[in-house]
Amino acid sequence: MTTHLGSPVALPHGQMLANRFMKSALSESLGERDGGPSEKLERLYARWAGGSYGLVVTGNVMVDRRHLGEPGNVVIEDDRHLDRLRAWASGFQDGGTPLWMQVNHPGRQANALVGRHRPVAPSAIQAKVPGASKPRALEDAEIREIVDRYATAAAVAEQAGFAGVQIHGAHGYLVTQFLSPRTNQRDDAWGGDAERRRRFVLEVLRAIRATTSRTFGVGIKLNSADFQRGGFSEEESREVVRALVADGIDLIEISGGSYEAPAMMGTMAASTAAREAYFLEYAASVRDLAGDVPIAVTGGFRSAAAMEAAVASGDCDIVGLGRPTCLLPEAPRAILEEGLATLPSSNVKAGLRPVLGKVANLKQLDGALDLSWHTDQLHRLGAGKEPDPGRSWAEAALWLGLRNGPGAFRAKRG
Repeated sequence: MTTHLGSPVALPHGQMLANRFMKSALSESLGERDGGPSEKLERLYARWAGGSYGLVVTGNVMVDRRHLGEPGNVVIEDDRHLDRLRAWASGFQDGGTPLWMQVNHPGRQANALVGRHRPVAPSAIQAKVPGASKPRALEDAEIREIVDRYATAAAVAEQAGFAGVQIHGAHGYLVTQFLSPRTNQRDDAWGGDAERRRRFVLEVLRAIRATTSRTFGVGIKLNSADFQRGGFSEEESREVVRALVADGIDLIEISGGSYEAPAMMGTMAASTAAREAYFLEYAASVRDLAGDVPIAVTGGFRSAAAMEAAVASGDCDIVGLGRPTCLLPEAPRAILEEGLATLPSSNVKAGLRPVLGKVANLKQLDGALDLSWHTDQLHRLGAGKEPDPGRSWAEAALWLGLRNGPGAFRAKRG
């Protein structure tokens, strides 16, 4: 039975989602060299447009071409790519599925291979991930300028035909860096206590609301915690939820972790495994705080039964699907219309573990390989091909190195 999964859900500012399935953001790395979207990106999203999702969210679109998360990011600083952005969004104009753009700034996680500028962050604290370099602490005026960049990107997205944006506030990117006391050690208006650390994300939300129409959707992907000692906690995350709801957020997607502590790619505790989703217990704990703002949970869902139970119980309102949509782009239609019980999945891990374990952090390497393997599937879809479930970890490693350089495999001390 998928009664609840197939039911509509209303967002506070007027949008109606036809069902409870969301294609969660996946970094496609299919932008052109000039930062505009490519025909391959359009072809990929045409597959998802026909998949019967209630909502589709793009991979992270950067707000500053000087600071990219990975090669192939789309960048919006102004309307120079407006025609191509319109072509990207056009497949969703008549199908009833809203397309939202995820907007992001990597902060200290900027990719050194594609950037010629020193990374920036709330504080000059280096990330303990392969290839990272020490960032420069942002000045007050620079922070305000970045807030404006988010608003500009959202305004251009609306002009291009996107129905909303999602602020990336998870996985160690800039919003998360402001929220966490490990990475934000400022003592000015942007840090020093929990209230000032959450000011940046609230200013971003307010700026987007001020530059877009009333019915334009604004959501956030938010960490439940960053799973590091002395870092962003679930208690602080709940206060962020409370503040976002008060300032007019439309949808909150729950995730967790960072590329230093990749909980979003990790293994589940036994108590969580039965319910499949990594962050469902936390989502349930903020359900009352969110009021009429829907809560989405992404990460771990594979069976239709677990998805239906999560929505039916009220623990979450929307089921986010990420990696499974690389192998089955039409996943919601397969579940709702064809009765598919379990989605395909692949957990890619490095081979030669005794050898590689001596020179690399295997947990971080497995996470990078799994991400690269699924990115390869997106590239196949963008080229008009079908997914290749038999692709090896070695092929994923080769393309990881080609896309991100040798720093992708470099072990970090500390």
